[in-house]
Amino acid sequence: MSKKVLIVDDSLTVRLYHRQILEKANYICDEAENGMEALEKAQLSNYDIYLVDVNMPVLDGYSFVKRLREGEGSIAPVIMVSTESEEMDMDLAYESGASVYLVKPARPDDLILNINMLTFKK
Repeated sequence: MSKKVLIVDDSLTVRLYHRQILEKANYICDEAENGMEALEKAQLSNYDIYLVDVNMPVLDGYSFVKRLREGEGSIAPVIMVSTESEEMDMDLAYESGASVYLVKPARPDDLILNINMLTFKK
C-alpha cells in the first residue's frame, strides 16, 4: 500500500521537484502552497508524512507544524526542508515538532531515505 505525502511549499518548482522524486519512489503526493492550506488539507485527509518548507506566506512552516502538533491535524512525521541552514533554524523546527530537518536542495537519496525511515517503508 502506497504512503501519502503532503508537500507544503510556496514554490511550484520545489513542489514539482519533490513530487517527481516521491512519485518515482511510489508515494502518493498531494500539495499545499502554504501552511494554512496544509492545515485545511490535514483536517480533511490522513497523510503518512508531511514535507514542509519554512518560509511561506499566510502561515509559515514552523507555525504550521506547531498547530499540527497541537491537534489541528495528525501526529504523522514532518520533514522540514528549507534554505535556512543556521542551527537556530533547525532548533526552531524541532521545537515546533519537526521529525527531521533537511537543507535545500534536498538530495533525492537523502529525501527518500528519511521518508522511508519515518514511514517504515521498505
